Amino acid sequence: MEQVLKRVLSFAPVTQVVVVNNAALYNVEECADGLNDNRVKVLNNAENLGSAGGYKQALEYAYQQTDADMVWLLDDDNLPGENSLDILLQNWEQTAEANDKKALYCLREDRPPHVKIARGEDPGRYYLVPDNFMGFSIFNIFKNRLSKARDKFSGVSAYLSKAAMPYVPYGGLLMHRAMIGLIGFPYEQFYLYVDDSEYTYRITKNGGTIWLIPECKVLDIDQSQGLTYQPKAFHSHLLDQWSFRTYYAVRNRMYFYARNAVDSALIFSINKNLYLFYLWIISILSSKQQEYRKFLTAVNDGLKGKMGKAGPGKW
Repeated sequence: MEQVLKRVLSFAPVTQVVVVNNAALYNVEECADGLNDNRVKVLNNAENLGSAGGYKQALEYAYQQTDADMVWLLDDDNLPGENSLDILLQNWEQTAEANDKKALYCLREDRPPHVKIARGEDPGRYYLVPDNFMGFSIFNIFKNRLSKARDKFSGVSAYLSKAAMPYVPYGGLLMHRAMIGLIGFPYEQFYLYVDDSEYTYRITKNGGTIWLIPECKVLDIDQSQGLTYQPKAFHSHLLDQWSFRTYYAVRNRMYFYARNAVDSALIFSINKNLYLFYLWIISILSSKQQEYRKFLTAVNDGLKGKMGKAGPGKW
């Protein structure tokens, strides 16, 4: 966190930094006080409110307790490039849409889909694929194989100056307070994971555009869950890495996608049943049947809208 705070405070346009201490295991206030900068405001929580609750708290404070025109969202491990804020603000001025019809997002190069979209790939290849279940769609198998084959033989394209995204993570997003007035605040019931997707997708659903600005980069100091997993035959990362994080990721993805990416209930059901059958076989071969049953619970909770902070029995 200290490294990120120092970088953000080095940017002249920054008038205030709101830090949410989500019951961290280290002394956040001591770290912030050590910077000797009165622009830093720490909001302390006695318990972890999750990413949804934490970002809601920060956004409410920024919107209601400050007069800042712009809000820039960052996780505690999102290190912006040295010129990233200047680049964002320059692009903001050059982007014609009204303040409540645009948002800008920094490129995080450890996320392959973002890199491909920055180089001209259609976002529809990765986001809100119609009727998919956990990314699987039987009707897209041949199309996906062709796309992967094309990727192997096509050269590396240069980054575009900007590219539209349907939704993005919190970290790296710049928006005007007018946008917050339009879309509100994150939905706390997600607690952890996919809350950023649901929140930023409101921008798109309200007629706005999220522009990915490849020239502006944010480095993820810590790698996200799953990025270090080494695939093994007859195994699934969902079962091998089952934890409270996996539960929330699956449940919340089901909730979000069922409400925004299902065009045909029949096709969705086909994809769901095929995927579940495949994962059931994998669970037997990898001796992960208990984890499979918990996966089913997460799926059903999401589809039925059973949201909120869950107890440890779910994982």
